[in-house]
Amino acid sequence: MLRSDRHVRILDHVAAQGSADVTQLSRLLGVSPATVRRDLRHLSDQRLLERTHGGALPGGLSIELPLQHRADQRSPQKQAIARAAADLVPEGAVVGLTGGSTTTEVARILADRGPVTLVTNAVNIAAALVLRPTVDLIVIGGTARSESYELVGPIAEKTLADHHTDIAFLGVDGISAAHGCTTHDQLEAATDRAFARHSSRTVVVADHSKIGRTTFAKICPAADVHCLITDAAAPPEHLDAIASTGVAVTVVRG
Repeated sequence: MLRSDRHVRILDHVAAQGSADVTQLSRLLGVSPATVRRDLRHLSDQRLLERTHGGALPGGLSIELPLQHRADQRSPQKQAIARAAADLVPEGAVVGLTGGSTTTEVARILADRGPVTLVTNAVNIAAALVLRPTVDLIVIGGTARSESYELVGPIAEKTLADHHTDIAFLGVDGISAAHGCTTHDQLEAATDRAFARHSSRTVVVADHSKIGRTTFAKICPAADVHCLITDAAAPPEHLDAIASTGVAVTVVRG
């Protein structure tokens, strides 16, 4: 297993279990305890987790995990969500895409299907699609966020204000009936809000881990979202509450 793959597995395990010890991780990864300790030291230096005597704890409450460390970036659930999202896009539509692992999957599917016009602030999406002949790509400028690979801030918001999309897909860190769509960063929230404000239709693509969750910065109320697409592991009570605000909820099975 590659070092980067071990780091993803460690972060995923610690986040899911709330803690881990060196012996557990050694068995999980099939490597020596000494290798695990070196991995934990590296992840601790990056403030992605907290080392303890003999193990590790999550690095903080509701920490934003950098995109390259998200273990399930291309999970079957996210791919199923992305396929359902792409099915909503009519021929000839102009599509807005914020950053995130699920929106990235939507972009891939739309590019494969083509032709399509995509407006995005995600540099990873832009880099992946810039050479695709079937994609008319518009990249929104701004200040780069290393955690999400997004360009955000006043420049991005001004550019979006001068354009209109037929449908915008938002990646969020949380969505609930009470607090709406939220993310970890204020500038990112404002840019996401601009995507929604200047689109005819706003669709949130979010796996079950985001449903009922609230993070720091508010993007918009739930009622501003036309559709939520999520997977079957999402808590039904939260989905019912979100639907009660007028959001059309689609649940897919991976």
